[in-house]
Amino acid sequence: MRYVIVLLALAGVVVSALALRVHYDTGTEPCSINEKWDCGIVNHSPFAEVAHVPVAAIGIGGYLTLGVLAFLRKRALLTAFALIGLGFALYLTNIERTVLEVWCLYCVISQGIIASITLLCLGWLAAASWTNRREQSRG
Repeated sequence: MRYVIVLLALAGVVVSALALRVHYDTGTEPCSINEKWDCGIVNHSPFAEVAHVPVAAIGIGGYLTLGVLAFLRKRALLTAFALIGLGFALYLTNIERTVLEVWCLYCVISQGIIASITLLCLGWLAAASWTNRREQSRG
């Protein structure tokens, strides 16, 4: 399970790096599809930074942290960080939907990745808890 989470976290780093490139780019964006799908609008909006740090850079750091925690088998801490990441991603998705009314393809892909990581973490944590209880009942 941990290797799947590590691979998803690496995919999240790549997607976040692509979004970070858009954040600093001033040219035509590769994901400017139409008036409802434009990464440039999202990544150049006032919501694209937190305390002058690009959200995409926060994503890179977050995904790297998740990957390391998964590799080290820190299930409880990993799950807590994944839930925080999912909450932040849902907040940003709500801004795209209700405030900007424009979607970023990279952000939507990242949302899918963090949701998948969170579900896998919850399953991994539950399975470990169930295994521990089963072993204790045998002892």
